[in-house]
This record gives sequence, C-alpha cells and structure tokens, in this order.
Amino acid sequence: MRTSKEHQGSGNIHRLCHQPAQEVEPYCTSQFHILDNSMCADNIIKKAQLSLQTCNEQFFTLESSPATAGYVGYDSPSGVSVSSNRSPFSPQGSQSCLSDPHQSPDNNYGSPISGSSGVEDSNELRHRLRELEVSLLGPDSDIVHDCSCSFRNGSACVTSSMTMWNQMAEMIPSFDLKQVLISCAQAVSEADVQAAVFLMDLLGQMVSVSGDPAQRLGAYLLEGLRARLESSGSSIYKALKCEEPTSSELMSYMHILYQICPYWKFAYMSSNVVIGEAMKDEPRIHIIDFQIAQGSQWVPLIKALAVRPGGPPCIRITGIDDSQSAHARGGGLHIVGRRLAELAESCGILFEFHAVDMSGSEVELENLHFRHGEALAVNFPFVLHHMPDESVSTINPRDRLLRLVKSLSPKVVTLVEQESNTNTAPFLPRFLETLDYYTAMFESIDVARPRDDKQRISAEQHCVARDIVNIIACEGDERVERHELLGKWRSRFLMAGFTPYPMSSSVTEAIRDLLKDYSQNYRIEERWGAVYLGWMNRALATSSAWKV
Repeated sequence: MRTSKEHQGSGNIHRLCHQPAQEVEPYCTSQFHILDNSMCADNIIKKAQLSLQTCNEQFFTLESSPATAGYVGYDSPSGVSVSSNRSPFSPQGSQSCLSDPHQSPDNNYGSPISGSSGVEDSNELRHRLRELEVSLLGPDSDIVHDCSCSFRNGSACVTSSMTMWNQMAEMIPSFDLKQVLISCAQAVSEADVQAAVFLMDLLGQMVSVSGDPAQRLGAYLLEGLRARLESSGSSIYKALKCEEPTSSELMSYMHILYQICPYWKFAYMSSNVVIGEAMKDEPRIHIIDFQIAQGSQWVPLIKALAVRPGGPPCIRITGIDDSQSAHARGGGLHIVGRRLAELAESCGILFEFHAVDMSGSEVELENLHFRHGEALAVNFPFVLHHMPDESVSTINPRDRLLRLVKSLSPKVVTLVEQESNTNTAPFLPRFLETLDYYTAMFESIDVARPRDDKQRISAEQHCVARDIVNIIACEGDERVERHELLGKWRSRFLMAGFTPYPMSSSVTEAIRDLLKDYSQNYRIEERWGAVYLGWMNRALATSSAWKV
C-alpha cells in the first residue's frame, strides 16, 4: 500500500512541477473525486467549473507595480549561487502567528494571519458545508464513500450530489481562499478524511499555478495537504531531487528568482560586509562556507580585499556542499575552486581552495582544514535550518555543528536564515505559519514580473514547490525544512559559547542601497544587533553575526 501511495503522490507533484512552461494551465487536478471514475461525476464537476470561470480572479488580487532591474554588483554569469536541492528562498517574517511574543524580542513584524481567527473561520466554513450536505443528503450521508452507490442503487445519490455541486458552485465566489485552505488543513489535522477530500476538490477549482499569488501558493499548499493525507510527502521530496531539470535549466530558474528578488543578495552582501570589516587588517584569511554552491558570494569579496590599503591578504576557502549541488553546477566542487582561483590570480592574491563534498551535518573537525595563525570566518547562508536538531535526533547535529565551529575560535560567524517558525511547531500551526510566510513571499515575487510570465511560473514550480510540500507533508527525519526565528537561533549560539558580533551601520546602508532597485514594499530594519529584511509587515529573513 505504501509503495502505491508514494508512486501516486510522486506522479502528481511531477505533473505540477515539471510541466513545460508553455503548457501551464490552472491547477485543478485532484487525486480524490467525490464520484470517482464516473462520467456522471465528470459532468457534475464540469458544471461546477463553468460556474467558477468568472470567479477565479476574485481571490487575493494584488495591486502592484513591477520592480526595477536587479542589483548588478552581485550578478554571476554562471547563475545564482544556490544548491539544486534548495529553494532560493530557503532563505528561504516575523514571529509565528501562534508563537509567544514574550519569548523572542526580535519579532515586531505583524503577521497577516491570526491563528485563532483563521481556525474559527475554518470551523464556520466546515459547519456551513456540513449543513449543506445534511440538507441535501440526510444526516447519515457519507459523501466520500457512499456516492459510488449511484451506479448500483439508481440515480438518487448522483442527483443529490449534482444538486450539492450546483449549490456549492453558487457559494464558491463568497468563499475566501485562505479560509478554505485553513479549513482543509484543519480537517487533515483532525483526520477528518471526508471533509478533507471534499475541501480538496473545492480547492482544486480555486487555485492555479498561473493565477494571482494566493492562487499559486494555494496550488502548492494543496499539493502538500494531499501528500500528507496520503503519507507520500517524503517520496515527493525525494522524487523532486531525482527528477530535476537539466543543470542549465535549473540554474536558469534559480537565476530568475535571484534577479527579481533580493533575498540571496541580502544574504551575500550583509555577510560579506561583516567579514570584510572583521578581516580588514588580517594578512591570512580562512573562510569556511557551509553552502558554497557555485561560489558566487566570494567574487565581490575577493575583489574588494585585493584593493584594500596595505595590500591583499592570502585567502583560503573551504567550500562545503552536498552532492545535490553538483546537479546545478554541472559538476563537482572543483569547478568552484577553479573559478575562484582564476579570479584570485587575476587580482594578485595567493589563494587556496578545499572542497568538502558532504552535508554540513556530517562535517567533522578533520574536514575543515583548520590551521593556526589564520583569521577564521565561518559562513552559514540559509543552511543551518536543514540540520536536524534535538527534536529529530538525540545526536542533535544542529547544536553539535555550532559547538564544533566554536572550538575553532573563529573571528566572526555569519548567519542568514528565514524568519519563520516551522521547526517544532505542530502541523496546524506550522501550516498557518507557512501560509503566512509564503503569502508574503509570493506577493514579493509577483510584483517583479507580469502575472503570465512563463519563466516566473516555472521558477516557482521548480524552486519553491518542493520546500512547501516538505514543510506541510513530512515529519520526523523526513522533514528537512525546519526554520527557526532569530530568537531561537540566538539561544542556540549563546548556549554554544558565542556572543553577538555587532553589525556596523555599513551593513544597513549597503542593504538599503540594494533595495533601491526593488519594490518599495521591501523593508529593512536593524534590531538587537541583527538586520531584518521584510515584505510590507512581514519579516522574511534575518542576518546576524557572532564571535567567540
């Protein structure tokens, strides 16, 4: 049974994420049909769809203006420096809508979603649906399982279901898409299969990978809910690792998002300013990058260090990345080393590169090529949230790695992470947080390209969908997308023996200059020694620095 479910789930997400861009259609497929495999059911659903054709644009339509061109200084001719198995938004907000504000003083951005009111609204919606079902089919009806009786016991069930679909189609324009998504998630959380299946079919008529931001996000959240109901989330996540497009196509998708959104440039620029200032007088510098990807982050830093007063330093970089990134690069880490070595030579800098081809959670001291007499900088760009913690394993690779880094006495450690609370949150609060966080992110993507832009649609499908499915559908060691708020990261670093490394005003000034090329809805704020990047009233990423 498990094998069959996994195969089915993988096929569905494969259709969602790998259809050719020119063939993108509104996403309405469903693995669950109220009248499964029946011509009559198809006719009922088609009638409902006809009623929906004029209402798809009524949900969460944005009034936005496109952003201007991307920041030139951090462009890379070989594509954005991100791994093939991670979204460019594995930068991918403020506090969770359900988190305690007293536990984290960092989180002053308001969340658009109120967890309690959302659940109350979903209860009201489910109550309305149940009332309609009871009025049409009787108090003992079972829509999911008993409608198949129509071909054995006459047309009564089909007639009632057709009436229900017609009435539901009339009600749909008054439904709020967010409310229906929350209702469906609550039904999945409570193992209410009947309500969940019904709401998934309803959502199938409301979402679209080519619609407005809420409709596009809804399509991926719906896929995650289906996968959770089928227990196929892990197989989908693994299938997307194995069935990615070619390396050149993947870099193209990532490069699109890299250009139209400032998240990775925010990470690279803020970290580089801190490292450059910390190393301004050091003759020998060692940088350990726990997600080297294509090495693009270090191109501007090498150029800046080459012209510093007093002459350039000797630079050594240890680049860590797992084998999945080789797909995006089109080869191993030696490609990164060769590219950076050629740049350093052209700048007159003595340079060494060490490749560590493994996951950061597997790294041991001997892999880091540590040498005494070098000023050490350690870089964690949107990567620590992939490390399992104490909630997953007694080994706790997340905190073990921080203690290992602390033992090296680095001069500075840079951390950039998504500001989201999905690590240990139970399923329903985690769904609400994901809905809140990615709503802001999809809105920020939407203003940068026309809504029918096929490249943007493909980039979202290939680079973001798998993260959302993993957050929603997976648990335990199968869930690798485990984001934490800065307040929790601060606690981890302090417990590991670090203290905050104050960021100078140069960091904030550099990010403000960067954001001049993007929508004015992006926000930058410095609080508690860290820099927050937000979209409107939702923080999306934080950059902080630490020292021993």
